[in-house]
Amino acid sequence: MKIVLAEKVSPATLAILQKEPGWNVVTADKITDLPAELADADALIVRSAVQADAKLLAAAPKLRIIGRAGVGVDNIDAEEATKRGIVVMNTPGANAVAVAELTLGLMISMSRAIPRANATMHAGKWEKKSLQGSELRGKTLGIVGCGRIGLEVARRAKAFGMTLLGYDPFIAPVIARENGITLVPIDEIFSASDFLSLHVGLTLQTEGLINKHSLAIMKKGIRIINCARGELIVDEALAEAIKSGHVAGAALDVFRKEPLKDSPYFELENVLLSPHIAGSTDEAQEAIGIQLANQVRDYLKLGVVQNAVNVASLSEEEYAEVSPYIEMADRLGQLLGHAVGSAETGGNIESITLTYNGRLAQLKTDMIRNAAIAGVLHGADAINRINASAAAIERGIRIQEDKREHIAGGTGATLRLVIHWARGGEQGDWTGVATVLHGSSPRLLSYDGIDIEAELAGTLVVIRNNDVPGVIGRIGTILGEAKLNIANFALGRSRAASAKGTQALAVVQLDVDEASQPALQQALSELRKVEAITSVRVVELGKL
Repeated sequence: MKIVLAEKVSPATLAILQKEPGWNVVTADKITDLPAELADADALIVRSAVQADAKLLAAAPKLRIIGRAGVGVDNIDAEEATKRGIVVMNTPGANAVAVAELTLGLMISMSRAIPRANATMHAGKWEKKSLQGSELRGKTLGIVGCGRIGLEVARRAKAFGMTLLGYDPFIAPVIARENGITLVPIDEIFSASDFLSLHVGLTLQTEGLINKHSLAIMKKGIRIINCARGELIVDEALAEAIKSGHVAGAALDVFRKEPLKDSPYFELENVLLSPHIAGSTDEAQEAIGIQLANQVRDYLKLGVVQNAVNVASLSEEEYAEVSPYIEMADRLGQLLGHAVGSAETGGNIESITLTYNGRLAQLKTDMIRNAAIAGVLHGADAINRINASAAAIERGIRIQEDKREHIAGGTGATLRLVIHWARGGEQGDWTGVATVLHGSSPRLLSYDGIDIEAELAGTLVVIRNNDVPGVIGRIGTILGEAKLNIANFALGRSRAASAKGTQALAVVQLDVDEASQPALQQALSELRKVEAITSVRVVELGKL
């Protein structure tokens, strides 16, 4: 395993990665040609300087993960990484305390005019009367974004005796209440707050959140703190509101263009500016590095996805529960995908529908979905469990999902996978239902409407036949004459008769190695000659 640290990291970060046996960890001081170094790399760790763009990723054909030591991933082409099946992870929350402490520090600095007090004293002036300030106690703090940082701000502000209002559609009310936050609509945040602190990411909805219209709603004398993203504020609008006296002041640590070289804030005395230092503490940088190293290690060793920006994240506990279903979905996808590519249809996939039943519907299913699609598209080039959904959509395949927590009877957690195909004027579905038994054994429960229980592992011979006497015996005889050992033999029959009569299904698991491949091919040829057998396919699913 090769890990490339393209930028300097803390010694603790390095130590976590270096103690893994057999891992080759290349540090920034040893790199002379980054693209060449990435030619055989499994992981890339960056901060903010290295641009992991499409050109750089093209030089890294084996890359599986990019780790960003920090929150923002503007320097990483996440879309290109997804296409290449590369997980992009960041480290949100590791610097939450550092950012929260600076936020409170900026609030106090504004309310007590600390920067001006310091400057006048250094100039030999004693301007006590002009430095009359105000307390945080009893003031209303509006927190936009109640994630890890927002909650840390709330806990500290509460200790100052502030009234806390919050806006965040993605926080549970119980968490807000536990932290003394009253959740209100965002317009109420604007109109009622004495201090407004921003702690949201940059999205289409949040860009330019502080603008001419939202500023007009705000209480006269409000003070605004931004330690999140510079793009949240329309600078010209805020500067004008400060000049007019409507906004009493602002403290800004982030900006649209960094480093800040030209700004309407430079001429405004009641605007505090700092060079993006909110997370810049020794403790925060150490925590970020350690968190990232652990995330990268856990993904490479265990497949655990944490804090990913281009695929669903799972905690170690969540991954432990969902992992068997991820593997099951991949195998079910391979089984059905092989059917679509067989001679019976030769059709093109138009859509893939996944229905999660019972307990499965309560879990995070993104990785299960991706695994199923990756299985269906198993023969396509460079498809894996990270880029499968994006690859399917790129190929014009519609993806549909449904969750049904409550099912009447039956197995407690199942996945139903339906592939709809079309060929000329013909169309049809291949359908399968599977579950996991005993915590780790993926089992097929139904195939094309026929109930059957078979292990989704090893070499499977899937046989469709007319339900007439003698077929099972003939199958056993042909396989026995070929000296192929039958590990498992599952049978099922359709509940309704077709124009050809009742249809039956056999899924035969064989013990096959390289030496017995010629015998297997001869046996398949003989099986296809049996008049009652309508189709024979072999699916290699690998051992568990």
